[in-house]
Amino acid sequence: MPHAQHIEQIITLACAMDRAALIQRMMEVPCRFPVDFTPQFLSSLPLDRLRHIFLALCLQAGHLPQSDAAPAV
Repeated sequence: MPHAQHIEQIITLACAMDRAALIQRMMEVPCRFPVDFTPQFLSSLPLDRLRHIFLALCLQAGHLPQSDAAPAV
């Protein structure tokens, strides 16, 4: 089970991404199980649902995505 901090990091990252970035990241999540979402299907979803699916996919895959943003100094 992921730590609460990891879940919060994924949620924060998902909220900062736009639709295109979310879809791209979802297609890159390394999964040991089949994922058959097409970009067309993902494009048709409301943004909140897309974020929810991204979070669920990351949690099920045990994947903690890295932020593209440079760390704040």
